[in-house]
Amino acid sequence: MYYMRALEIDGVTAARLKRMQSIRRKLRRIGLHLNQLQDLGGCRAILARISDVNALVGVLRDRSRHELRDEDDYIRTPKKDGYRSYHLMFNFCGRGRTKAFDGRRVEVQVRTRLQHSWATAVEAIGLLRGEDLKANKGNKDWLRLFLLMSAEFALAEGCPEPPDVPPRNERVEEIKALDESLEATATLENMSYAVRWTDLAVSPRQAPTYYLISYDNATREVEVRPYFAPRKAQLQYESAEAIDNRTGGDTKNIVLVEADKLEAMKEAYPNYFGDVQLFKTQLRRITRGDGAKEFVVRPQESVRPRPRESADLMWLKRRKPWRDIEGAIRDDARRRRSKRASS
Repeated sequence: MYYMRALEIDGVTAARLKRMQSIRRKLRRIGLHLNQLQDLGGCRAILARISDVNALVGVLRDRSRHELRDEDDYIRTPKKDGYRSYHLMFNFCGRGRTKAFDGRRVEVQVRTRLQHSWATAVEAIGLLRGEDLKANKGNKDWLRLFLLMSAEFALAEGCPEPPDVPPRNERVEEIKALDESLEATATLENMSYAVRWTDLAVSPRQAPTYYLISYDNATREVEVRPYFAPRKAQLQYESAEAIDNRTGGDTKNIVLVEADKLEAMKEAYPNYFGDVQLFKTQLRRITRGDGAKEFVVRPQESVRPRPRESADLMWLKRRKPWRDIEGAIRDDARRRRSKRASS
């Protein structure tokens, strides 16, 4: 966030802890040891344009006080499934009290809103269908649709397309056919209603920075609990994980998120709230014959400030100065004391 403000870039930042079931699945799938896992702790920045991504990646690479261990440019070289984002892997370098965390691995993901809408739509549909589409497992037609949509998003951002995708005319026709057979647009439209979110009342004066999100795969209900102290948030996260582990069903997706405000948390993790509107809008544009469009925030109209007005101090002349008022109070007190003494 510091570097984003310095570069005058608008965007959303959030951090999260990876849940234990997800860690185990990834270790089994990739065949790594725990100390080799790059994204045990992670931060994410979601920006409007690809130019903003390039600017932020450059300043993080050159000016961060943490040690840059490795980086993966999935924007210049997209994954085979269509995933696109820029990953920077750091070794934490602390100062003072934080030196105890020196060497801990943290992954920073920097992506555009268009790339983020793709990634969260993949996870949201996976949650809805009970399939691990994020790991390229599940319905082949949905996976194919996401790959082709990734190519359209890359084209809109002027970036390389994923490997082995057909030419644009062919893939647009295939997207239309898949959208019709899967009823993809309608499914995405209905997701906002299929997922219920228990929205706890948070006073405007309160400022929680930690949110425990729990998604029940069976009921499709999302529960969000805000926390103010990191230790208490961590304890509740561990407790929720332990309860889900004891049941043995792995029926819930639980994530502990750090964000500066509730709206930022919802924007960074829309897959848990059924909010896939940007991806749906782009899919509709493509099926209607228009291309995908890079997400651009319309600039705010600048309003000329009112000229400074001189303060009206006439009220001071209509009232007694404070010194006269205080003097009158003291005189009145002396009169009361004198009256009590004479009586």
